[in-house]
Amino acid sequence: MSEPTPHLDDLRALIARHAGQPAGAIDGLLLSSVDRPTEPTSSITDPVLAVVAQGAKRLTLGDRIYDYGAGQYLVVSVGLPVSGHFTRASPQKPFLGVGLALRPAAIASLLLETGSTPRTAAGGGSAARTTRPGLGVSDAPAELIDALARMIRLFEHPADLPVLSPLIEKEILWRLITGEQGALVRQIGLADSRLAHIGRAIRWIREHYAQSLRVEDLARLSAMSVSPFHRHFRAVTAMTPIQFQKLIRLQEARLLLMSGTDEVAAVGFAVGYDSASQFSREYRRQFGVPPGRDAARLRQEAARPDRADGRVGAAVAPL
Repeated sequence: MSEPTPHLDDLRALIARHAGQPAGAIDGLLLSSVDRPTEPTSSITDPVLAVVAQGAKRLTLGDRIYDYGAGQYLVVSVGLPVSGHFTRASPQKPFLGVGLALRPAAIASLLLETGSTPRTAAGGGSAARTTRPGLGVSDAPAELIDALARMIRLFEHPADLPVLSPLIEKEILWRLITGEQGALVRQIGLADSRLAHIGRAIRWIREHYAQSLRVEDLARLSAMSVSPFHRHFRAVTAMTPIQFQKLIRLQEARLLLMSGTDEVAAVGFAVGYDSASQFSREYRRQFGVPPGRDAARLRQEAARPDRADGRVGAAVAPL
């Protein structure tokens, strides 16, 4: 991979300068500066663009592994439970990244305005017969990096922000739509795309993870029969619906345990497990340690005075 060096150097400098800005200063913009490699952490991410200016990160979705580094971008097209960690970062050369939340309404508006809704993206043609994974990695073109740099530079010109931020966001989306991950990004804004149909099932599981899951009901919600639904769900998420629900349950349980409760069995029941022993067994299989011990470690780690890493929007796993 060849880096577009002048643009990337500019992006690095801007991220390093503004990584301490309060979250939400520019709506949907996320900055990250991390000075050491980290252990894998699990979270649920929504549609987002993540661009690495320096360092590298690894993201895992089911049995798929995505590595991305300086000069590359990653697109997440639908809410997914992922595990990620920074693989290349140091005090001398920290990981530097920028991300932008991908809003379906903004993408849909741009598609309508430009007429950029090819038949293959909307459900016809050979490309539409292959359901794409919910993640994609590509080399970032200079135009995309330049647009992101101009977005970050708005921190230095707050009077320009309300007018120019929506215009630059529109340019960034256009670069994505017309780039290597364009088909994936277009589907975020297409209400009748196969991704949107699978997205309904994903949202239901995320919102009702503690309830019993019937694949037949999810297939009906996605306007598919059971067999195609299984196939397309796995293509997007790298998991079956049951595996997806289990991962959501375990991630939610981890958040509950980290928040302070010591009642492991109660947490297991709260996220949908009928058996405390099954919960502990599956938790250990997923995170490597029993739930009680993992919770104690996470709380101790969160309380470390040197843990602050200067990130804005650090909860977004791809960044």
